[in-house]
Amino acid sequence: MSAVRLRALLVDDEILARLAVRQALAAHEDVEVVGECGNAAEAMQAVQALRPDLLFLDIQMPGLDGFGLLEHLAGQHAPMVVFTTAFAEHALQAFDAAALDYLLKPFDQVRFGQAMARVRHHWQGLQAGVASVAESDAEHAQRISVRRGEHLCVIATADIDWIGADGNYVQIHAGGTRYLHREPLQHLLGRLDPARFLRIHRGVAVNVERIAEVHPLFQGNAEVVLRDGTRLGLSRRFRTAAAAALGLG
Repeated sequence: MSAVRLRALLVDDEILARLAVRQALAAHEDVEVVGECGNAAEAMQAVQALRPDLLFLDIQMPGLDGFGLLEHLAGQHAPMVVFTTAFAEHALQAFDAAALDYLLKPFDQVRFGQAMARVRHHWQGLQAGVASVAESDAEHAQRISVRRGEHLCVIATADIDWIGADGNYVQIHAGGTRYLHREPLQHLLGRLDPARFLRIHRGVAVNVERIAEVHPLFQGNAEVVLRDGTRLGLSRRFRTAAAAALGLG
């Protein structure tokens, strides 16, 4: 970890919520709280004056909400963001806004520590001048939030095995579990890293890290076998792209 301390700004309309974050940060000596704000208007002025490295940001506040604040900050000094909120339903939008984590109130020290680990990892990349890491994080989704009943499941895109189209939905297969997600395959693939996810059929994309074998079939088609034994069809239409991505002869 760099000797440079992270400068954090706390933005929440509830004093007790800001206190909870401040108390959680007491165990992290490499972070300095440089200010607290009770609304987005105050936060915009504080970001400009204090230039913090990290925002702990609430979503629902009087006036402009947390997402509106980030829109106003776009193109200016862009601190890292960890959302802190009592509402799970905004998780997908939060990660689309390139947040590093999404803490649901009340959070414990273990969960807070996980968020700080992500912050440090990202911060180390920035400090080392690894611009490609930061650009990749901003350009491609690192997590996807999928609703299951009344809850949201946050799936790391690296953990996805394959994705199948299902009308305006997709079936996301990860770690032996299938998740139904309301988003067309074409739109979802536009948010994912094309170096990781390979389209092998009009309605199927696969994580290339999960591919174990490719079996040629008739008329230019083939079968892709994943490491867990799943077999998926590779259509002739996508054979050329697959050959380039997988180094097929």
